[in-house]
Amino acid sequence: MGGYYGLLVLVGVALLLTTGRCDVSCTGRDGQPGQAGIPGRNGWAGAKGEKGEPAVMASGPVDPEVLLRLKGERGNRGNQGLMGHKGYQGQVGPAGFPGEPGRPGPEGGNTGQGVHSPQQARSAFSAIRTVSSYPRFDQVVTYQTTVYKTQEDFNADTGRFTCRVPGVYYFTFNSVAKTSMCLRIASEALPSKLGFCDYKGTGDQVLTGGAVIQLRARQRVWLESFKDQQRDSDTRDTHDKQIIFSGFLLFSDSE
Repeated sequence: MGGYYGLLVLVGVALLLTTGRCDVSCTGRDGQPGQAGIPGRNGWAGAKGEKGEPAVMASGPVDPEVLLRLKGERGNRGNQGLMGHKGYQGQVGPAGFPGEPGRPGPEGGNTGQGVHSPQQARSAFSAIRTVSSYPRFDQVVTYQTTVYKTQEDFNADTGRFTCRVPGVYYFTFNSVAKTSMCLRIASEALPSKLGFCDYKGTGDQVLTGGAVIQLRARQRVWLESFKDQQRDSDTRDTHDKQIIFSGFLLFSDSE
């Protein structure tokens, strides 16, 4: 039985060898191309190259465009140039919108009982009596010429000053005559009249007097002649005489 199987094996090998042989005219068929494989992974980045050498300026003319591309070192700051001409004034722009109203100011304080402005507080006068007759005793002296006055405080016809601005005033008079004379300053603000006298000597007689008086509104001040030691002949004297009466406000009560 074992010899039988051995014989079969030999026959099979012989058939295999006979089938594998081919003469020159024996040709096979071309095979089909294979499918493309999957792409491989990216490789590692290469090493960084060394820094190149700086450019060298060539001799001779250089292209301006090349110079613009070459960046040189920063130079020193130059000197300030001259100021240019002033430009023309531009046109006025349109008006802006009105601003918001400001806050109310602080409440004003009381400046005193007066209501006079600095101009209204002025008060001054000066008048001259030029008649040659002797002024009558105990009568108000009147005047022919008003040299200066502010407002209507002084009346030359009545010879009286009437206070309009309460305050402190200075009143003065001067007289020149060739005879003895006595004059006094009178006022409702004075406790008594202030008298001054000059008796005849040689030449012209000069008489001067003055007083500082504090006045309230509507109080009056005037000048009058009075009898003292004059002789009757003095009152009949007709030589030229001159009396000047003046007054002015020093400061008002509201100051």
